[in-house]
Amino acid sequence: MTLTRAGRVLTLAGTALATALTAHTVLNSRYLRRPLPVDTTVCERVSILVPARNEASTLPTLLACLRAQRGLAEAEIIVLDDASTDGTRDAVLAGQAADHRVRLIPGKPLPAGWLGKPHACHQLAQVATGSVLVFVDADVVLTPHAIAATVSLLRASGLDLISPYPRQVTITPAERLLQPLLQWSWLTTLPLRAAEGSSRPSLSAANGQLIAIDSTAYRTAGGHSAVRSQVLEDIGLLRAVKTAGGRGAPADGSHIASCRMYRSWPEIRQGYTKSLWEAFGTRPGAAATMAALALAYVVPPLAALTGSRVGLTGYLAGVAGRVVSGRATGARVWPDALAHPASIVAAGWLTWLSWHGKRRGTLSWKGRPIR
Repeated sequence: MTLTRAGRVLTLAGTALATALTAHTVLNSRYLRRPLPVDTTVCERVSILVPARNEASTLPTLLACLRAQRGLAEAEIIVLDDASTDGTRDAVLAGQAADHRVRLIPGKPLPAGWLGKPHACHQLAQVATGSVLVFVDADVVLTPHAIAATVSLLRASGLDLISPYPRQVTITPAERLLQPLLQWSWLTTLPLRAAEGSSRPSLSAANGQLIAIDSTAYRTAGGHSAVRSQVLEDIGLLRAVKTAGGRGAPADGSHIASCRMYRSWPEIRQGYTKSLWEAFGTRPGAAATMAALALAYVVPPLAALTGSRVGLTGYLAGVAGRVVSGRATGARVWPDALAHPASIVAAGWLTWLSWHGKRRGTLSWKGRPIR
């Protein structure tokens, strides 16, 4: 079987795009910031803020990690119980008994126009007293130097916000297929150094699993009130900081933090469909992005199956990009990178499901509708 003329043109274009994006990934990996253990102690007051809704199974581990943090001269740990119906409150009280720095606050009823997580983070920030606010999700596991290293990187970089992406723990096939795309996406497409100094909202990537932000910059940007209705409140917060004249960037946090974000295909499907509609701005933007990714990472391997050497080159370029991003961010590399075309197809399917659910008004997260 041979390719048509149009097929050869598309294969060549896709291979060129895949090769260029992989070269960009290699370049980005050289500039990727990483929080590292420091010998000095962070002397300023740090507020560690944990929004929690039905997190009884994960909170004990996180609180143990937070109690074990080193290199912080002064810190407070505040957990907000966001109308949980499990043992979240009891888990926090147990942590409070073990460490006086742990404080539990009950979440207030969700006001109209707010989504759950932005509202929880907003309430936490209102009672925080630190000069640095560190937001941590309840399912994150931290090394003993994680918070000090993150704050030190924030100050040493001169940025207003830093978001060290935790290493994504992947066990099931569905997790291994999709979770590596979380870091791969921005490491492949976002020019990191240019993004740090740019005020353009489109040049933004952040992960709410772990974010450190200067408290003054947070309030100048309007805090989570500025992103009250956004599903991707983490990226929205960075965009608000940039709009207010600040700077921020993602970083590799795989050496200081880990997180098993989802544990099954149903969890992955619900988790990503709730937010992918917002990731690309508009439906045409989502369609154009997924079409470009399909051109770069699906067309060449399909052509390779017909014996096209150009298509094989494009497929190998895509695999190489996954290997580079995986090694840079602590992700599993082999043999998972070989399935990169399937990862892109799955991401496209979830994007379609997300827009379909948004249009029908059926999206929800943790028992709350997303409008």
